[in-house]
Amino acid sequence: MLKGYYYINQIILHVCIGVGVYLFKPVSKILFLIVLGICAFSIVKAPSQKRYVYVLSSCSYIVGSEVFFRMTNGNFLHEASKYLVIIFLLIGMLIGDGVNKKSYAYIIYLTFLIPGIIVASSSLNYDTNLRTAITFNLSGPLCLGIAALYCYGKKISIKSLQKILMYALLPIISTTTYLFLYSPTIKDTLSGTQSNFEASGGYGPNQVSTILGLGVFLLAGRLFLQSKVLFIKVLNIGILAFMAYRAIVTFSRGGVLVACFIVLAFIITFYFKTSWRIRRKIFGSTFILFIGVALTWAISSASTDGLIDKRYNNEDALGRTKEDITTGRAGLLTNELNAFFENPFLGVGVGKLKELRLEKEGIRAASHNEMSRIIAEHGIFGLAAFLILLITPLFFRVRNKKNIYFYSFYLFWFLTINHSSMRIAAPAFIYGLCLLNIHYDKPPVHRKQIIKKREE
Repeated sequence: MLKGYYYINQIILHVCIGVGVYLFKPVSKILFLIVLGICAFSIVKAPSQKRYVYVLSSCSYIVGSEVFFRMTNGNFLHEASKYLVIIFLLIGMLIGDGVNKKSYAYIIYLTFLIPGIIVASSSLNYDTNLRTAITFNLSGPLCLGIAALYCYGKKISIKSLQKILMYALLPIISTTTYLFLYSPTIKDTLSGTQSNFEASGGYGPNQVSTILGLGVFLLAGRLFLQSKVLFIKVLNIGILAFMAYRAIVTFSRGGVLVACFIVLAFIITFYFKTSWRIRRKIFGSTFILFIGVALTWAISSASTDGLIDKRYNNEDALGRTKEDITTGRAGLLTNELNAFFENPFLGVGVGKLKELRLEKEGIRAASHNEMSRIIAEHGIFGLAAFLILLITPLFFRVRNKKNIYFYSFYLFWFLTINHSSMRIAAPAFIYGLCLLNIHYDKPPVHRKQIIKKREE
């Protein structure tokens, strides 16, 4: 019951944070510094045998709050969240239990990123800031590599993992609160079926949709695994509906569709991992979730005058089918693959793709697909690096099948990097969580002591 109160109190606190930042935006920078201080202090002062939980919890909170701090100008550097995740994980390695000896694949992966940096030093234009280009394009892949090294094979209880995931969820609740205050009436922000910046807090709809989709998944997980009390179940489904609504009305489909896939993957995994008695409860929770999502979609459709239905049907505001369902992503993918075929060995160099696009097409557009980007910029080394990322978790899964979140985490990473690249730290960190070795606490066995009386 105390744990339930803690969760409720944290929700209330983070709703208040969302309101406070909306009323006075400079609070966001103060909050960022407070979060940084609390996380750093908790990691350093944590007991050594439990430090990994504090490290991952701190990283999780930073990941969950990244979009919130970006849209409210709270972070002092655009890539601050990725840097902090990297720093916290490195601190955990240095003063904790290091890394697993079997994680050498990710050391190779990080090594394969180096040639692209060397090529960039000679291929980038003179007016391009080399340091900025490299850090912007490699902060995500580097964050992923460090997260994978730290998490690989680390033994952790399911309760600790759920605690870590809760810390990612809480700042997403603040984000949702802020969005409702920023644009309470969606109809006033509509101008067609394109991605809606006003409904996304004035920030990138793709990133907002992605982080809200992650929040929907985390709430779904709590609904199935941790909502044993009716009030908590109703609370979680209510927050999930609000969060899903705000994700839908960004008009950015990527985060919403990814959320649907990973929630479905979680339900299927959970179903086959449990007994028949538990499966009946799964059906009940799934039905409640389905009803909640259906109502949320109906409200979203009504509040957008049906434009959201046209968006997902790949139609414009007049109901005409759009030629490109990928909204330009297919063209970017084609260009990046062509760049790889023209420079298959070493690639074009880190950050060079944006320059090539500007020279050939006159537009400065960043990649949406991390898979094609790493291959184009790093050549054969990038292809090998991506194959390591793709295959290693699957081999790890063969030996460690207890992580009920594995397929959802893995799909979140893979699907997200194919529609949003690695603009935010979430796919990198969640990928690392795939590699945790989960164990479940066994219920204590109470045995009656048998006292034998000896006859004198």
